Amino acid sequence: MEIKNKKAYFNYFVEDEIEAGIALTGTEIKSVRKGSVNIKDSYIRIKNNEVFIINMYIAKYENGNIFNHDEYRERKLLLHKKEIKKLNEQISQDSYTLIPLNVYMKNSKAKVTVGVCKGKKVYDKRESIKEKDIIKSSYQRLY
Repeated sequence: MEIKNKKAYFNYFVEDEIEAGIALTGTEIKSVRKGSVNIKDSYIRIKNNEVFIINMYIAKYENGNIFNHDEYRERKLLLHKKEIKKLNEQISQDSYTLIPLNVYMKNSKAKVTVGVCKGKKVYDKRESIKEKDIIKSSYQRLY
């Protein structure tokens, strides 16, 4: 089970990637295992040398009763100090941001791939669409 952020590759140039764990509650991890996650509009911030993912949607667990979680709460990402320092240096450069690229399970733990990204301009997005259309048309000719 892997949830991908397809819009991230369309809207940003991905310069670097790093894997991080997510601190989740009991009902959240059950929803993640089911695949009830959306990271399309989410982003990552560094506050007080801690990394948080903001606006990540995890659906409520249907059997969670009073212990259910808030769907859009800020969730802490688990990284080493060196990794946080490296990310902080990278995003301090001009117009770089941290975007979650995908969420997946690894050894029964929830992980997220964090991308250090630079925003694309409109003409860059048009170029991406053009390349995708060329690949699609050449593939159709083969079959």
